[in-house]
Amino acid sequence: MGTSTLHITNGDSTTNYLKKLQFSGEFITWREMLCEGKTTSDVGSETFWKNRFEFFQTSYKISKRKFIDYTVKEYRSLCNKKEQKEIVLWFDNDLFCQINMLAVVSWLKRFRKGYQISLVSNSNLKNTGKNDSLSQLNPDDITEQFKNRVNLNQDDIEYADYIWQLYCSDSPLRLETVYKFNPMSPFKYLATALEVHLQRFPSIENGLNIVENTIIKTANKHQFTSKKQLVNQLINEQEVFGFGDIQYDHRIDRLQKLFSSFNPVKLSKQGKQVLENQLNLYGQLRSEISYLGGSKKYSFLFNNQSKKLLKITS
Repeated sequence: MGTSTLHITNGDSTTNYLKKLQFSGEFITWREMLCEGKTTSDVGSETFWKNRFEFFQTSYKISKRKFIDYTVKEYRSLCNKKEQKEIVLWFDNDLFCQINMLAVVSWLKRFRKGYQISLVSNSNLKNTGKNDSLSQLNPDDITEQFKNRVNLNQDDIEYADYIWQLYCSDSPLRLETVYKFNPMSPFKYLATALEVHLQRFPSIENGLNIVENTIIKTANKHQFTSKKQLVNQLINEQEVFGFGDIQYDHRIDRLQKLFSSFNPVKLSKQGKQVLENQLNLYGQLRSEISYLGGSKKYSFLFNNQSKKLLKITS
């Protein structure tokens, strides 16, 4: 853990925890959620950041000042750190982190060629079956994970970059056929994350995607006295998404018509019809500005029976 190490982490919680444990080296926090909104493959370019700001401004009402201060300044700091001999990536195995990880590796391929790059993830703990995030691991476990980090060779880096290019393309269909055929990949949780990603296109059955269906199923299954309770349950149960309260609040707001009340939480008549696949909400939810990576969300449908995507032709 020498000073010649640059740590790129999945969030402020991990960065602060590693600093508290006195991991030496420089730290960069990757403050993005590239699993949402439009992305382009040229990470860090003017076009890339323009698309990202437009998404955050439109979907989350984030001001330009906040976006620059919180995300872009940290990226500029990354650009200036060129002296470290090893770059260590700290990313969890959920969808949120795996997509961010792909983007970071793609950027490193372009701008840090020849550097030693290694990956730490929240996996392979000997003494627990729990899937805690990196920032939740105890000091011994996180030290063990660092010790057992995986060095990425050029083929690994090329593979991650290739998957990122497909994620940013205007069609997810090629991604559907490629992601599961690399058993030797050190990115052991990428296939699962991408499988979930493909299910984020609207279901052919009711027009909702896997995240939206999970929300109404969870709301119907439990008796919540508030929206906050519902969100907390989703965060605790749905580790594969890696979403926080901000993401779930945003989605629940878009599904407001499916709820008759949030105090307590109750589905409306329409919500129950959608839940039982008696009503398809695709037409009401369709938006031309909703993107998943480089693909328009509502230009494809997920067939739950065949587990395949269908392209909608106009």
